[in-house]
Amino acid sequence: MSSLAEGVHPRVVPSWVIVLDLLAKVVLVLAMARVAIDPAWGNLEGKAPGTRAVTYPLLAFLVPLVYWLRRPAGPYPWLADLMVTVPAFSDILGNRLDLYDQVVWFDDLVHFVNTGLLGAAAVIFSGAVEAPLRRRLEVSVSVAMTLGVAWEVWEYLAFVTRSGEAGTAYADTVGDLTLDWMGAVLAAVLLGLPGFHRPGVLPTPPHLGATRRPSRPGGPAG
Repeated sequence: MSSLAEGVHPRVVPSWVIVLDLLAKVVLVLAMARVAIDPAWGNLEGKAPGTRAVTYPLLAFLVPLVYWLRRPAGPYPWLADLMVTVPAFSDILGNRLDLYDQVVWFDDLVHFVNTGLLGAAAVIFSGAVEAPLRRRLEVSVSVAMTLGVAWEVWEYLAFVTRSGEAGTAYADTVGDLTLDWMGAVLAAVLLGLPGFHRPGVLPTPPHLGATRRPSRPGGPAG
């Protein structure tokens, strides 16, 4: 028996998840290449376009890199990979379409949804999808809030202090972190609903710490 996490059952990954994940990565890489050449194309002048051009593709390919390095015993976590890719993709799309300035609630929506996705991805990676709510909350909120605080600090140091947003930075940060927390909590709750455990809905990978073990001489791995 391979070393899968206890209580985790392989599920078929819906094809649309794979298609969306690959498409989002391709579009993101092309968009960030364009931003690196012409920040104005993405409406990112004065918003650390060079840093985004480097870090966003790295974020999008973080899951493939970790999976390749750890070689876990189980299927590739396509859904969690998509959840990690969407935040970077949605940020560049929102800036490109100027939604942050044109739609007053867009930034709030992005914080709520994207942090929830990152929290959900952390729950999937940790193998806690079928764990009690308390455990899912621990994983989702701790990871999501850590990333949320890191983002706010980076944003403040990278360009907020040199922009017209400095005067409202405190209120905006408190609001963003509140939405981050709400998104992470909702993600933990939703992952426990029965509908998410039907085959084909939520492909749950084994814990990334469970690596493949070498086969014994004369037989398959046990």
